[in-house]
Amino acid sequence: LMAAAEVEGAIARLAQMARAVGIHLIVATQRPSVDVITGMIKANFPARLSFQVSSKVDSRTILDMNGAEQLLGYGDMLFIPPGSSKPIRIHGCYVSEPEIRRVVDFLKGQGEAEPFSWSLLPEEAKAPSEEEPDDQLYRQAVEIVVQTRQASISLLQRRLRVGFNRAARLIERMEAEGIVSAMEGSKPREVLTDRKE
Repeated sequence: LMAAAEVEGAIARLAQMARAVGIHLIVATQRPSVDVITGMIKANFPARLSFQVSSKVDSRTILDMNGAEQLLGYGDMLFIPPGSSKPIRIHGCYVSEPEIRRVVDFLKGQGEAEPFSWSLLPEEAKAPSEEEPDDQLYRQAVEIVVQTRQASISLLQRRLRVGFNRAARLIERMEAEGIVSAMEGSKPREVLTDRKE
């Protein structure tokens, strides 16, 4: 499967929304090429894990560094946790199907699940008076987008001197607040407001 612009955007958006509500996604591929694992997809998955691969190119595609081509196989892997640039070498264990069935049967026998109640969730994730630590940066980003009438991650990276992930989060927040339009394939985002927030 080639990551067409629509699929790539959908995967990135799913990852963004999942992260916002505390859902962890695992995306796997048997074909680690830049056509499948694009920069946008990689930017939205903060942790990376690679088993043994056949070449240095495949290792760089997954981990942005060599090393996975030298792994031993049989559960040997390199893991890069969120916020780190150094891989950790770990080894997965073999779990047979009968063992998995026994664990599942045990967990099923532990009791009935309680029905989910929306009333348990808070009305808002945070109080409206609370300001996020990067609110000043966000206000600067909105000002740049409104003045230039361009909503691009690369523009914010250059003007604010921030990395790709932070610039992408700023654009996503502007989209959530209705300042810029949603991404539509390869078309540029539209600036939906004239006022500075």
